[in-house]
Amino acid sequence: MSSTQPDSSLVKSAERTVRILETLAASPVRLSISDLQEIMGYPRSSLHALVRTLRELKWVEADDSGSLFGVGPHALLSGTAYLDRDPALPHVYEALEDLRSEIGYTVHYARRDDGHVLYLGSRESRDAVRVVSRVGRRLPAHITALGQALLAELTPVEVDKILPDELIGFTSHSITDRDVLHEELTRVRDRGWAHEHEQGTDGVACVAAAVHYRIPATDAISCSMPADLATDAEVARVAAAVVRAATALAATLRRHGIR
Repeated sequence: MSSTQPDSSLVKSAERTVRILETLAASPVRLSISDLQEIMGYPRSSLHALVRTLRELKWVEADDSGSLFGVGPHALLSGTAYLDRDPALPHVYEALEDLRSEIGYTVHYARRDDGHVLYLGSRESRDAVRVVSRVGRRLPAHITALGQALLAELTPVEVDKILPDELIGFTSHSITDRDVLHEELTRVRDRGWAHEHEQGTDGVACVAAAVHYRIPATDAISCSMPADLATDAEVARVAAAVVRAATALAATLRRHGIR
């Protein structure tokens, strides 16, 4: 069963409220009530009432016309509180700074959220032309090196349970076949790190390794590089650095009693 299927024990109004916020957060543009109804399938009257309430509480905001909606400023408060209260993240940020200094590329830290990964930390390469933080973004695990490194921590049965029935692709290189994904996860387990080449973003390759301070690991650290620089030798160099960083960070977190 896909983890996206509704749980019959959930309170309907609370679930719908959260799903509305998640849908608005995931959309690159603001959405109308009709858009939300088409995406979510909820009754229009229910959507109107919930969106109005969320707007009054500043969790949702509207454009000047009042007909298109996106997440509001109070949504940021919860996300910031999550980052501020995670005891692992001060150590993570230090590890990211050190890794970026060593390899020169953009580095990320993420946590698995069912069949997705949620970015908690990011440091752009110093010569990046455009700096766009991924912190707070949530991407499908099967198309990211971070996600593949964390899916490899699970059994094939566990992987199938948390992934959606249909694996979506972001590029022509994305893995969308379940059998192919399982073959790739076996390779990740064998070598101890994940590598994807333009699966999540055209022109970008990524290497990632799980941070083993929990069992199974829930977090991973990665490095992104231009795909045209991702030669076998360069990928091997970066992978060695990422694995060292992940191993050292896990030891630091365990030493401080962080689980």
